[in-house]
Amino acid sequence: MEDRSIQMGVDIRTGNPSPGNIEGGLSSLEEKSLGAATKSGTTRLEEVIDYAQVPTKKGLVWMDTPGHDIEQLTGMVAGGAQIVLFTSGRGTPTGSPISPVIKISTNTPMFDKMNENMDLNAGTIVDGLETVDEVGRRIMEEIQHVSNGKLTKAEILKQHDFGIWRIGPTF
Repeated sequence: MEDRSIQMGVDIRTGNPSPGNIEGGLSSLEEKSLGAATKSGTTRLEEVIDYAQVPTKKGLVWMDTPGHDIEQLTGMVAGGAQIVLFTSGRGTPTGSPISPVIKISTNTPMFDKMNENMDLNAGTIVDGLETVDEVGRRIMEEIQHVSNGKLTKAEILKQHDFGIWRIGPTF
């Protein structure tokens, strides 16, 4: 990724981590990436795919997406995601015009502040109020409800964001 950016004349390290990421406690691009990897859990990685590519295997699939929330969301939906689980520690207000986006807060203060924008609070794990398994069950229940027609907060707020990642230079 860094080599592709350099070929386009872009230094990805000057914008990453972003000011919001730094304020949230991240110190480097590597640390940001480790956080993303940690969110995938302990399930075996089945496949790594390019941006907007349709997975050929079932299970945990890692898509090479940009860090920009809307562009990565568009790539996942283009790759076939029918419901997106979007974790946020800062409260990104985003949604998709194609697939429902269930927004999951990673901390209770942000969830309380942006309750109208977040679907679930997973900050209860850090707060010591729930286990990972308990929050996982709540997430699975929410997926079931959304699959049966429940609107997500992004749908209610008409957050229909769309952005295509420029993989190469444009002229």
